[in-house]
Amino acid sequence: MKAIDYSLNRWSALIHYCEDGAVPIDNNLIENQMRPCALGHKNWLFAGSLRGGQRASAVMSLIQSTKLNGYEPYVYLSDTQNRLPIKKQPDR
Repeated sequence: MKAIDYSLNRWSALIHYCEDGAVPIDNNLIENQMRPCALGHKNWLFAGSLRGGQRASAVMSLIQSTKLNGYEPYVYLSDTQNRLPIKKQPDR
């Protein structure tokens, strides 16, 4: 009975799906794109400190920006790190 009530409450959406073959039956694509952020909220509670949380936020922003611009984050970050100047440590 619950399944029938569920369908009846969403009747207009169901009819729209049946009439237009281009409409996806679910929103898994969007949910999968949102999942890292939702999981991150719980993980960021344990960043250790405000500064640690800020660093995690900066890294996540950089990774997502590389994805949005069509780059592979690991490759981009590796290339960027290899181009940074190396500061030599004094001999002890």
